[in-house]
Amino acid sequence: MEARARILRIENGQAWVKLSGKQGGCGRCDEPGGCGSVQISHVFGMPRDEFSIPADARFAAGDAVVIRIPDGAPLRAALVSYGLGTLLLLVGAAFGSLLGGVQHGDAWGLAGGVAGLALAWVVNRMLSRSRNWRNSLSMELSVEENCSRRLRVLQ
Repeated sequence: MEARARILRIENGQAWVKLSGKQGGCGRCDEPGGCGSVQISHVFGMPRDEFSIPADARFAAGDAVVIRIPDGAPLRAALVSYGLGTLLLLVGAAFGSLLGGVQHGDAWGLAGGVAGLALAWVVNRMLSRSRNWRNSLSMELSVEENCSRRLRVLQ
């Protein structure tokens, strides 16, 4: 996945970038037949188009850049963040209900669900500290001119 941006400023090894153009969805939101599903992301306010990303000395304010995220990284992050929590909540609640039996099934189910969520929180915290996990989700910043030059060489 790629997004084009412009570097606004560089501070302490972080490049503050502003995304260029319309972001999100398939790009057909405003066309006839487009579903407009990206509008759901605006429910709680407009998405931010300015953020920071680690950058080295070859970048300067005003550079047009391309931000790349590895294929599948957003899906993996969402599945681990949300899917794991949901799965462990349900498994914990079911296991707790079985342990509680007929008389105390609801209370034990609640306790099991909370325990499942707590376990998911612990796993997600451990993953966020894992260098391998963070590297698999990291963004790459490159100067846009280099990208177009590389495309011309490949054609």
